Amino acid sequence: MPAVVSSPVPPVLDQLRDQPYAAEHELPGLLTRLAAVPDPRKPRGVRHGLVYVLALAACAVLTGATSLLTISEWAADAPSAVLDRIGARRCPLTGIRPVPCETTIRRTLARLDADALDRAVGAWLADRGTQPGPKTRRAVAVDGKSLRGAARADGRKIHLLAALDHTSRLVLAQLDVGDKTNEITCFQPLLDNLADLADTVVTSDAMHTQREHAEYLASRGAHYIVIVKGNQKKLRKDSAAQFAAGVRPGRR
Repeated sequence: MPAVVSSPVPPVLDQLRDQPYAAEHELPGLLTRLAAVPDPRKPRGVRHGLVYVLALAACAVLTGATSLLTISEWAADAPSAVLDRIGARRCPLTGIRPVPCETTIRRTLARLDADALDRAVGAWLADRGTQPGPKTRRAVAVDGKSLRGAARADGRKIHLLAALDHTSRLVLAQLDVGDKTNEITCFQPLLDNLADLADTVVTSDAMHTQREHAEYLASRGAHYIVIVKGNQKKLRKDSAAQFAAGVRPGRR
């Protein structure tokens, strides 16, 4: 009988792939961010704390884990000192630090509020990201992507809308674009996850050249750069006339 293929890493944690491994001084900040994720489990019978499970999964992905099976294998082999740093509970009788199995990790991640976990991971990545200099504005790109190797039960691909820092290339926030909506309706909810957009330059493709988006960004004190194509004839004509007249673009 062929072996069952392990589930891939959830999209929220997959953004940690190709990121530098967390240094020891960064672990307290990671745990603090993960503590903001609500625990959907009933307290009775819970053996592993939620922050502990999430920290194990995050650290495993940072080291290259690509599936729930490899996450559980990394956890089983993790040094005692690492387990202690991320909140392992030591058995008073045996001294053993139990780690969750693949099934426990899968069930826990499946029941979580994915948006809450995404906000926590995105906030931690922003904490460790490169900060702009005193004369440099922060720039954030809003872009959509379909995940390779991941699909819904009906076979349709998972499509995410993400906000990425131009300088560090860190994913600051991302939302799953559901089957009954599109990227346009997810634009504002996505950026609502960023606490401060003041004086930030937001870039996006032509799909997001929308009046509502411009008004929203202006209300957040942000600047923006968008693409105007031929299907928006009046806007394109007006923009061309302003540039031809030497009018400097402003926050619009």
